[in-house]
Amino acid sequence: MSGAVKHVGFPKMDAKVSSGDTHNNPVKKSGGGPVSMDHVLLALGETKDERDLRIRSLFNFFDAANQGYLDYAQIEAGLSALHIPAHYKYAKDLFKVCDADRDGRVDYPEFRRYMDDKELDLYRIFQAIDVEHNGCILPEELWDALVKAGIEIDDEELARFVEHIDKDNNGIITFEEWRDFLLLYPHEVTIENIYHHWERVCLVDIGEQAVIPEGISKHVHRSKYFIAGGIAGAASRTATAPLDRLKVVLQVQTTRACIVPAIKKIWKEDGFLGFFRGNGLNVVKVAPESAIKFYAYEMLKSIIGDGTGVDKGDIGASGRLFAGGMAGAIAQFAIYPLDLVKTRLQTCACEGGKVPKLGKLTKDIWVQEGPRAFYKGLVPSVLGIIPYAGIDLAAYETLKEMSKTHILHDGEPGPLVQLGCGTISGALGATCVYPLQVIRTRMQAQRYNDGAAYKGMSDVFLRTLQREGYRGFYKGLFPNLLKVVPAASITYLVYETMKKSLDLG
Repeated sequence: MSGAVKHVGFPKMDAKVSSGDTHNNPVKKSGGGPVSMDHVLLALGETKDERDLRIRSLFNFFDAANQGYLDYAQIEAGLSALHIPAHYKYAKDLFKVCDADRDGRVDYPEFRRYMDDKELDLYRIFQAIDVEHNGCILPEELWDALVKAGIEIDDEELARFVEHIDKDNNGIITFEEWRDFLLLYPHEVTIENIYHHWERVCLVDIGEQAVIPEGISKHVHRSKYFIAGGIAGAASRTATAPLDRLKVVLQVQTTRACIVPAIKKIWKEDGFLGFFRGNGLNVVKVAPESAIKFYAYEMLKSIIGDGTGVDKGDIGASGRLFAGGMAGAIAQFAIYPLDLVKTRLQTCACEGGKVPKLGKLTKDIWVQEGPRAFYKGLVPSVLGIIPYAGIDLAAYETLKEMSKTHILHDGEPGPLVQLGCGTISGALGATCVYPLQVIRTRMQAQRYNDGAAYKGMSDVFLRTLQREGYRGFYKGLFPNLLKVVPAASITYLVYETMKKSLDLG
């Protein structure tokens, strides 16, 4: 832990309540009722005037220029003066949380409001962890709280965790030590966030090498992203299968494409189940595709965040765009053969009123066209999925952050807000890249014995433009938008729900 700062160095007050004095313990007196500032004062051994003086002194410490208010530069400089390394200081977030009226400056009442709220929150969780109600947190109590939060930690890590907060090295954590460790941490106070904050604190430089705490690989539970993404994708595609079939049928039509005749044709050939042709394969395809995409997206965000020295939630729109695009390309390449077989299944004609068997269809492609046929249309697909996934995911998270800032005022977005963000981002992404989807589908659907087979991506583009005009590149757009809006909304809603259920944060 060489080089790590163990606490922020607030001026120490003479404690009136010792950590081991259970006779005058404010936690015990609270009886599990509402927490008030009186409990905080007792736990810190301060009078109200002493606390007022402490907070005013801290404000003046940040306000080195004696302006009467704090701006971002002052908060950043103040954190640096407290010897908090750039790797894990939260100047931007701290400024945003304190600046309640969003006027670009933090006056003393705003700063005081943050301090009041933060100390009350810190005391609530301190009280919850201190199950023996002796006014301090014992190592075993901290271990129990971490385990209940789904975080596995060994004895060595626990000892380092306690040592980092425990300023006087007596093996226990008092509320004053707890407060000093977390007072300037601007995010929601949960045991998970506290643990991950400590993990970030452990990212210290030793010479030229950055040390990554072992907890990063041990506690992220990366496989859970596969589960969350897979369930989200399967749920959304099943709900929108009829619209997907209609879209594909319209995309491959080189003559005038109309929705109503296409619907009648599907109904006449296959009946009601015809609208779900290929859905089973679509679910099999989309579960790993969606899981890989979300898994890769979360991991790429972490890599970008680590490379730029910020939290993965603060990599900005360009970082999210790159991570989303690359994640989409990785997922598309991995499952592309399934996508091609699904398209063939949805566009092939029924022989004798029977839908071709999936095994026979796949075998025919392999035997008659060769293994390379399974990647027909891959280039326009990848060219399309990079901007689509990038725009979709970046727009979703950007819209969610905007809603938190301007509508919910730092509150967490609920299901309706998530649905709205998913709807707008999905429709925007799909519309931007739709011509590439049409080119991909036409390349996927053509068979080896087709006399008018396309020679490649540029051939599809030129022939479509010459024979059908620009409108030809948007055939099936309407049912696609009808499909992508609920699909994106359901996907993101289920994904966010699964992340919370699986403690992915």
